[in-house]
Amino acid sequence: MAKKVLTLIKLQIPGGTMNPAGRKVVLFPDTFNNHMHTDVGVAAVEALEAAGWQVLMPEGHVCCGRPLYDYGFLELAERYLRRSLDQLREWYREGIPIVSLEPSCAAVFKDELGKLLPHDDDAKRLAQSTYHFAEFFEKFDVEPPRLERKAFVWGHCHHKATGGIDPEVELLEKMGVEVETLQAGCCGLAGSWGFEAGHHEVSMRCGELGLLPKVRELEEDTIVVADGFSCKTQIEQGGTGRRALHVAQVLKLAREHGAAGPRGPRPERLYYEIRPKPSLVRRAARGAALAAVAVGAVGFFSATMRRRVAP
Repeated sequence: MAKKVLTLIKLQIPGGTMNPAGRKVVLFPDTFNNHMHTDVGVAAVEALEAAGWQVLMPEGHVCCGRPLYDYGFLELAERYLRRSLDQLREWYREGIPIVSLEPSCAAVFKDELGKLLPHDDDAKRLAQSTYHFAEFFEKFDVEPPRLERKAFVWGHCHHKATGGIDPEVELLEKMGVEVETLQAGCCGLAGSWGFEAGHHEVSMRCGELGLLPKVRELEEDTIVVADGFSCKTQIEQGGTGRRALHVAQVLKLAREHGAAGPRGPRPERLYYEIRPKPSLVRRAARGAALAAVAVGAVGFFSATMRRRVAP
């Protein structure tokens, strides 16, 4: 893991990127994929570089601030957003595309930013420059590697609200993947909501309406794809015995294992340890969650994501 973290950090150092003569693209290092699912960030960098692009990243800590305004800390959220505008300005003013791996973060720049700062021209520029990962591949006609496998694709709610998951489906089909989707509602986790006191049971009931039963019935060699951190967490902790991959990781599977993909069940095992079925665990309410939000997104999600063994 440490090696992979350093791979991302290296990109923040001048001269630490491949394809120095390639067309520029900015990868937004969101909290989830820069600190928790670093494998996703590394896979995304590799996919973009394999396509010939020069990958850039902002220096220092960046955060879209979503947890802050979700809980009413609007003034602090605005400060986070203005800092992001400052850190990304040199790129979006040049029309350089900015790719977000996490749908909830992309939704902030695409939608909420303009509502919080309706008269800011730079906010409009950033919104126009921001792309979901697969949306970027579609927009700039990036050719993906071949992968002749089956995949089930689940869309994050913020993803569906800011363009939809058609680009994910089309990218995978372009690779040769046989794609299946599901018409259903929210996974039920909804950020930190499903971890809070009084919400766990409702959260799991939402998941059982469509997503979780579907994942359980999939053949073991079918790839489970979910770009959103909340959705991936719900799949992992919802008693499915599976972990979902980000589209960027599916591209990595294709590049490293060829068109047939990896042999054996549960392709995600190559990236993640398959943990015991979460029927043995339960989510603990964290009384300090709101205070952690005010301190910052990293501390907040670290608090809410901890689990303990059920009595």
